[in-house]
Amino acid sequence: MQAERQRDLMLRSRRAMSWLQPGLVVKRWLFTSGLGLVLALLGAAVWADLQPIYWMLWAIQEALGWITRVLPGAITGPLVLLLGIGLLLWGQSQSFGSIQQALAPEKDTVLVDALRAKSRLNRGPSIVAIGGGTGLSTLLSGLKRYSSHITAIVTVADDGGSSGVLRRELGVLPPGDIRNCLAALSTEEPLLTRLFQYRFSAGSGLEGHSFGNLFLSALSAITGSLETAITASSRVLAVQGQVVPATNADVRLWAELEDGTRIEGESAIGKARSPIVRMGCLPEKPPALPRALEAIAHADLILLGPGSLYTSLLPNLLVPELVTAIQRSRAPRLYICNLMTQPGETDGLDVSGHLRAIEAQLASLGVSKRLFDCVLAQEPIGESALLAHYRKLGAEPVICDSRQLQQEGFDVMQAPLQGSRPTATLRHDPRSLALAVMRFYRRHKRDNQNA
Repeated sequence: MQAERQRDLMLRSRRAMSWLQPGLVVKRWLFTSGLGLVLALLGAAVWADLQPIYWMLWAIQEALGWITRVLPGAITGPLVLLLGIGLLLWGQSQSFGSIQQALAPEKDTVLVDALRAKSRLNRGPSIVAIGGGTGLSTLLSGLKRYSSHITAIVTVADDGGSSGVLRRELGVLPPGDIRNCLAALSTEEPLLTRLFQYRFSAGSGLEGHSFGNLFLSALSAITGSLETAITASSRVLAVQGQVVPATNADVRLWAELEDGTRIEGESAIGKARSPIVRMGCLPEKPPALPRALEAIAHADLILLGPGSLYTSLLPNLLVPELVTAIQRSRAPRLYICNLMTQPGETDGLDVSGHLRAIEAQLASLGVSKRLFDCVLAQEPIGESALLAHYRKLGAEPVICDSRQLQQEGFDVMQAPLQGSRPTATLRHDPRSLALAVMRFYRRHKRDNQNA
C-alpha cells in the first residue's frame, strides 16, 4: 500500500514537472494572464491615488510582524513558501482537471500528456499522401502518429462495390476510398469510427453498403458537393489533417492492353488478363481541387502509394494540374511500392517495373522528367506458409534490385514494412511503414542541412 502511494506521488510529481516543458503553449498564456492581472491592479491603484497599494503594504507588514512574533523567521519563511507553492500546484492541478473533465470526461488521457502529444504533432512535417484503396488508409493511420499536417489526395475513379452502386444510382462521386481515409485519420472515439466503417450485411437495398458511404452520399446531396461533405465529416470524426478528392469530375478510367483490347472501368482494369500498355480517363484532363494544389505547394514530403498501381495510384496522375504541382514542388518525393504483385494487374512486375509503368504513363501525358526519384520497398520476404498461400493465388513478392535502381539514379530505401508480428495477410503494417517514411524524411532533411 505504501509503495503504491509512493508511485502515485512520483507520477503526480513527474506530471507536475512536465508542465514546465517547452512547447505546450500553456505557460506563456498563464504568464500573460498573471501579468495582465498585476497591471490591472496597478492601474486601479494609480486611479485611486495609490491608496490601495499603501493599504496592502501596511497589511502585509502587520501580518508578517504578527507571524514572526509567534514563530521565528527561520521557520516561518520556509513554511509560508511551501504553503504558497502547495496551494499554487493544487490550484493549477484542480483547474486543469476541471478543464479536462469538461472537454473529455470519458477519456483517460491526462491533459498534460494530450497537450504534449498535440505539440509534437503540430511540429511535424506537412505531408501529402497520394493514392487510394486500403494502401493509402494504412499509410495514413501510421503517419498520424508523427504529424497533424497531413493531406490525403484520393482517387475518385472507383466504380465497383458499394461506391459503384451509389455512383450509378445517385450520381455522386465514389465515397469508398475517401471514407477509409477519413476513418484512418480520425482521432474520435473508436466506436464512432467503427460506425462510419460499418457495412450492412442484410436488408433490401442496404446489403453491401457501408454507413460511411451512405453518410457521405447524403451529405453530398445536401451540401451540393463531395468536398463540402468531406469537410463536415472531418469535423464529426475529428480528422487529423484533411482528405481531398483528386478531382471533382465524374472520372471513368479506360486502359489499352498489350493484346490490343480496350477496357473501361476501374473494376474491369483490376481484372485485366493482359499487360496494360496505356491508361486514360474520360473526361480527359480533369481539373484538380485548389486545396490539393495548395497542399502540394506547401508540402515538406510528397508520397505516392502504396496501393494498386493502375487503379489507385496512376488515376491520380491523370489529373494534369496535380502532376504539374508535384513537378514544381521542392519537397522530396517518395514512391512506396507494394509488398506483393496483384494478379491481373501487376503480374511479374518488380519494383523497377512499377517505376517504368509510372514513367510510361507520365510520358504519354508529355511529362519527360522523372516525378518520383526516391523509392521505399520491402526487404526480402522469407519463405512461409502464408507466402505459399499467396503464390497459389497468383501473387509474388515484389522484388527490389536496389543496385540496379541506384545505377539508374534512384534513391532506394528498404525496410521491413510488413512489421515483425505474424499476421494473416501480407500487407504493410501502419507503424512500420510510417516509421520507415519518417526515417527517410529525417535522413533527407539532415543531408540537405549538411549539404
